[in-house]
Amino acid sequence: MKVHDLKPAPGSSRRRQRVGRGIAGKGGKTAGRGMKGQGARGSVPPGFEGGQTPLHRRTPKAKGFKNPFRVEYAVVNLDTLETFDAGSEVDPGTLRDRGLVAKRGLVKVLGRGELTKALTVRAHAFSAAASRAIEAAGGRVETLPSPYGDRRPPARGNALTNR
Repeated sequence: MKVHDLKPAPGSSRRRQRVGRGIAGKGGKTAGRGMKGQGARGSVPPGFEGGQTPLHRRTPKAKGFKNPFRVEYAVVNLDTLETFDAGSEVDPGTLRDRGLVAKRGLVKVLGRGELTKALTVRAHAFSAAASRAIEAAGGRVETLPSPYGDRRPPARGNALTNR
C-alpha cells in the first residue's frame, strides 16, 4: 500500500459544497456571503487583519534567530590546564577559584595547546581532540552530568522579557 492508495472509509467524509452555481439549493445567488460589503466581494487580501497591523509587518525586521534554549559553555583550553600541577584534579570549582572561568555556567574543555601532565579533568563537555590529548598525557576525562538532566535548559533572552 502506498500513500496515493489511502482514502477515508466510505461515508466518513463528505464532498465539499460547491457554491455559486445558480439560484437553486443552499449555495446559490450570494453563496453564503450575505449581501454587499467587503466579505461579499473578493477584495479582502490574504493576511488582512481588519486594519490591525498584519503579522508580516509586526514581526521584527532584524535578520536571524536567537535560540532562547542555547547551552553556553565557559571554555578552557589545554594550554590553560598545563598550569596545573601533575596529578591534580581539575574541576569547575578549581577553575573558578583560579579565575579561569566565570562564576556560573557549564565548562567545556577544548583542544588548543599541548598537555604534558597527567591530570584528572572533570567538566560538562569535552571536544574530541581535548579528550584524546588528556588521555594521551596519562590523565583521565570525567564528564559531569548536565544540571538540566535530560531536559532542555531554561529559556533566556528578549523573547521572554517583552511579554
